[in-house]
Amino acid sequence: MNFDLIFAIVFYALLFIFYLRHKEKFQVQGKIFALYRTKLGINLMDKLAKKYPKILNFLANISIGIGFIGMILILYTLIQGTYKLIFLPNAQPVIAPVLPGISVAGLPVLSFWHWILSIFIVAVIHEFAHGVYARLYNIKIKSSGFAFLGPILAAFVEPDEKVMKKVSAKKQLAIISAGPFINIVLAFLVIIFFNFIFAPLQSNILEVNGVNLVSVEQGSPAESAGMKQGLIIYSINDISINSQKQLVDEIQNARENDIIKLTTDKETFYVKPRIIDDKAKIGISVANNVKIVNGLPGFLLPMLTWFNMFFYWLWIINLGIGLFNLLPLGPIDGGRMLQVSLLSITNNKKASIIFKTVTIISLSLIIINLLPWFIKLFMWFFGLFS
Repeated sequence: MNFDLIFAIVFYALLFIFYLRHKEKFQVQGKIFALYRTKLGINLMDKLAKKYPKILNFLANISIGIGFIGMILILYTLIQGTYKLIFLPNAQPVIAPVLPGISVAGLPVLSFWHWILSIFIVAVIHEFAHGVYARLYNIKIKSSGFAFLGPILAAFVEPDEKVMKKVSAKKQLAIISAGPFINIVLAFLVIIFFNFIFAPLQSNILEVNGVNLVSVEQGSPAESAGMKQGLIIYSINDISINSQKQLVDEIQNARENDIIKLTTDKETFYVKPRIIDDKAKIGISVANNVKIVNGLPGFLLPMLTWFNMFFYWLWIINLGIGLFNLLPLGPIDGGRMLQVSLLSITNNKKASIIFKTVTIISLSLIIINLLPWFIKLFMWFFGLFS
């Protein structure tokens, strides 16, 4: 039974009922984008902007700087990754759609609830940060609310764009960069919380005994060797495995033509890895195989496992969306930052030509990198009904 599919059907059925009952409050654009406008959070944006103007102005300089550094970094990574994807065998896309059902080598499987909750948190703090900075510079917030881009849940804050265009370029950049900046900051805060608070607490509750094989990539060396989801890996090359990280490190340190010996709870497998970006990979996703310390209630294990994955994906999605939003692409934050910057240093015609050229290049790079994942998603979706 596919619980992710059941949860998704129930969740979207309830949302559809909500849409039908409040249809007059929704604004549908292009048949796939629906907005539900409210005033939620606007008073809090006002309070924060009025209470901490000095701190917010100081952070604005950092936010703008991080925004442009991130823009250059993500564009360079995308160009480099696209070159490798086209010209190097076995190269992997450098970006992947954050959707349940898509297996990404080296990452655990993303469940529906981890996805929907992480996306919601990421979207809310992203848009809230835009709103706080808009109010800092006395730009009216017309509305706030949530939205749907097809099945993807989103949030939005709607500042007065006419007023926003009249403020200085620096203030516009501060407002625009605030969203990606807060996502990147939250990603690092989640890592700090997990490593220094949550992990030490649970280390007194859990014992690690090998790693679970969560998924096996189709056509990978692991699949060719006969490995399947659900196995527990206890050792690699006769070295006992005590953590997910240890296994990944041992695999990546293998050399070309090496044969990796993996001992599991069922049988022993011999896998010849592929060398991708100077690292050996066999196409598996794993997670620590843990058990509760004797004397503690058993319900703690699934609860801790759920929160482990939640913090992990909250980190990954925050960082990924924060950086992706800095791409110099059309209407997203990086594109808007580029457009504001160009208009401040050159005339409208030249700014428009440069902006459109960079947008087309960025969009082309994204499509090339996402194509393999959409093929996988297509195969997974139809596989559910086969």
